[in-house]
Amino acid sequence: MSGVRAVEELYAAYRDDLFRYLCSLTHDPAQAEDLLSETFLQALQSAGSFRGQSSEKTWLFGIARNLWLRALRRRRPTVPLEDLAGLAAGEEPADAAAARMLRDRIRTLLAQKDERTRAIVMQRMQGVPFETIARALGISAGSARVMDYRTRQWLKETLRKEGLL
Repeated sequence: MSGVRAVEELYAAYRDDLFRYLCSLTHDPAQAEDLLSETFLQALQSAGSFRGQSSEKTWLFGIARNLWLRALRRRRPTVPLEDLAGLAAGEEPADAAAARMLRDRIRTLLAQKDERTRAIVMQRMQGVPFETIARALGISAGSARVMDYRTRQWLKETLRKEGLL
């Protein structure tokens, strides 16, 4: 398959099925419409690499699903400092002094980490996507995710050992 004409034919043949599929994933027709457009744009850009190992419909649905998953990852909510240590709403310290002490301890523990690790964790707390952080630091998004996850796990473990969680 190649060219704009082939993608136009695919659009005519599968747009309704893809739209319904994306609506079932997103539960938001506006987002489904955006993802539908992105799907066909991606198909157009990669039409030359389609090798026919699956049906065209399967290929398009795979592109749509991957774009939806990417959109989900980008929409991860901002993580407040209190949640950094894995505190749920019911687990927050009862008084403001204890909460302040916990926040200060988290900051002190983070100061022990290297500058890159601190930058990743602090930017994630501000809601910056991993892809943006990775570009700025010259690492892969996967590496940024792993460093963030390991640091959060270390914080939780340390705070538990100290009796703060």
